Amino acid sequence: MAVKLKKLGLLLFCTMAMSEAVQAQNCRLSVSQPTVDYGVIRNEPLTHSPTLVLGTRMLHLSVLCMEPATIALRFVGAADGQGFRFGRQGHFRLTLKQAQVDGHAVEWAPVQLAGEPVGGQLLPGQVLSTRAVGKRLTAQVQIDTELPSDALQVRSHAVLEGRGRFELVSPTAPLSR
Repeated sequence: MAVKLKKLGLLLFCTMAMSEAVQAQNCRLSVSQPTVDYGVIRNEPLTHSPTLVLGTRMLHLSVLCMEPATIALRFVGAADGQGFRFGRQGHFRLTLKQAQVDGHAVEWAPVQLAGEPVGGQLLPGQVLSTRAVGKRLTAQVQIDTELPSDALQVRSHAVLEGRGRFELVSPTAPLSR
């Protein structure tokens, strides 16, 4: 994600950069858009909230495997306390929704913790698994991005961005740093 801020009619331009396609073992992961563009946002004096919500964006994620596999993935990006870092002060959160393996609905489960489904929220350092074996995974990726309102107070152009990539992993793969 990138943001450009400008004095006098302050503009905000946001994008999120993600890997378009990733290959792991016998599977290939792809996202429908490698970049999420939040467009131009002007700093309006009408903002009374301490937080500026940039809005929800949706991407389509798919994994295609040559042989049936348990599909697990993670998102690697700069972490903050509430998700992944966006600029110096903001953050974005990723939620995987409507997941299906070979056309059947599945729930996500964290690989590190034994047990309960997590509803698809992809947290820093976390691997999510479908816990189902199949050749094709499809899911929607919901991206929610927030900035503190004072992040818009700049004197010239400024670029804010959040970057990261999805990785396919085997459930026992160590976390990359």
